[in-house]
Amino acid sequence: MPEPTFTTATSASKSVLRQKALQIRSDARKALGESAGQAILDHFLADVPRTSGASVAGYFPIRSEADPMPLMGELGQLGHTCALPRVTGADKPLRFFRWKPGDKTDEGAFGTRVPVKKAEEIIPDILLVPLVAFDLRGFRLGYGGGFYDRTLASLRAKRSCLAVGIAYSVQEYDMLPHDVYDQPLDWVVSEKGSRCF
Repeated sequence: MPEPTFTTATSASKSVLRQKALQIRSDARKALGESAGQAILDHFLADVPRTSGASVAGYFPIRSEADPMPLMGELGQLGHTCALPRVTGADKPLRFFRWKPGDKTDEGAFGTRVPVKKAEEIIPDILLVPLVAFDLRGFRLGYGGGFYDRTLASLRAKRSCLAVGIAYSVQEYDMLPHDVYDQPLDWVVSEKGSRCF
């Protein structure tokens, strides 16, 4: 398990770590291919608690992110309302709109895909979160834009929302630098299993 070489939560330390962690994630994606998506699906369904009909917001994977699409497809088949995020402003929380595999999408920010404009807005009960790295306390390292931290803070201020990181097991660190505004995850699910925080 990788271990960061710094202990203070500074932008500089996060930036250095992010570059290394992105390479580790990219290597994992190449090594594991599509098999990771099925394994993540299996571990999520076996371990992560969810109520019947809970709404689940995932993400359309970009770069080398662990792919939640097999899981999203299965959750839809099990009767869950699924959604994808849309960026609505640089300093705003994400908003989520109904989507299921096979639905049309539009081009979104940062090279991702988003539901079409007429899609119904959804408030998720469970949020699947992409990440660059995660640690044993449930903190995650993202791309540095703060979208998921703002989103989780906003959702949690209004209602319960389970945050589940979707990752490759090699993205785990003992301890990551974090700031007071960083929102911890409740779970992480990888191709090797799941962890509750």
